[in-house]
This record gives sequence, C-alpha cells and structure tokens, in this order.
Amino acid sequence: MTAAAFQSKISKMNSLYVGDLHQNVTEADLNEMFSEVTHRSLGYAYVNFYQPHDAERALFMFDNEMLEGRYLRIMRSDPDCTLRKIGVGNIFIRNLDKKSITNKNLYEIFSAFGDIYSSKVVCEENGHSKDYVYIQYKTQEAADRAIEKLNGMLMDNEKVFIERFKSRRARGGTWSQGQRVQQRVCQEPWQRHER
Repeated sequence: MTAAAFQSKISKMNSLYVGDLHQNVTEADLNEMFSEVTHRSLGYAYVNFYQPHDAERALFMFDNEMLEGRYLRIMRSDPDCTLRKIGVGNIFIRNLDKKSITNKNLYEIFSAFGDIYSSKVVCEENGHSKDYVYIQYKTQEAADRAIEKLNGMLMDNEKVFIERFKSRRARGGTWSQGQRVQQRVCQEPWQRHER
C-alpha cells in the first residue's frame, strides 16, 4: 500500500479506540469529554462486561426498556457475524400495526418457534415504527415454523405476511403501498385467515 493510499484510508476511519482508562471513568465522563466534537449519536453502542452472567442479566433487565422516547434493542454482540451474513433463519414480516408493534411483543410472539438471533422493528427518523420488521432465528427450521404458523394471521386487526427475507435486489425493489392488504376486524388478536 502506498503512503497516499494509507493516508486516504486513515482519513476515512471514523472510529476511535480509547484505552488505558482508569476503572472509575464512566460513559458520562467520556460523553462530556467528546461532546465538544459532536453531539449526535450514531444510534448504537457496545457495552462490555467481565462476566457472561452480567451480560445476560443486563440483557434481561434492559432489553425493550424506553430511553429518550425509544425502545432499546439489546442483543449479544457476535464477533463472528457468519450467521448474520449468510441469512439463515431470516424472515420479513409486513403489514403490522404501527402503533402497537415493539421488539418486546415481537419477542413474546416469535420466540415460541425457536431462539431468536436478532430482531428489528424498522422505525422512522422520529422513532415511530413502520409497518414491517425483520427477525433472524438461529436456525432455518425455527424460521420456517414461524412462517408456517403465523403467515396470514391477524395481529391487532391486521393480516400479517411473513416470508423468508430476500434482499432488495432479489425481490426487485421495495414493497409498494398497492401491495398492502385490506384490514379484517376480529375479536382475537391472532386467527388464521381462511382462504
């Protein structure tokens, strides 16, 4: 690599490692120090624990908690992102009720079919959810069970559609408003729609 290419690469890096911190330094201390440079968060953080049980406890305590008007989505950080990249167990769910969908109620419903690797309620800039989500199970079998059991069901009076995730390129663009389905009111939150 030439010196110019190396300098160009360095100038594009926007992450800094801050090491050799005293153990009493807090996130608030770092925020105060670096806020002179920027005040805008990228919308994510990594929290490291010494013990795995502490991480598990924090996940249990704080996942789906509200902070600054948004629900936190907390999951294990996996340095080996092979599962995420190959897309095994990845499903796409659309036509959800924007007002009621949260990561918490998604987890309550969809974890019945297997271990969830990650889930994401897609939100507008203002934090309000759109009408679709992504869930990735640890196995394809769990994803297929969820599709089989829940596709076409009514959730909060909306008929939801669930399918294996396809990249934008594979599906030929994005979902259009014309592909939305009519609402069908029912008494129970989940009922299979008779075809």
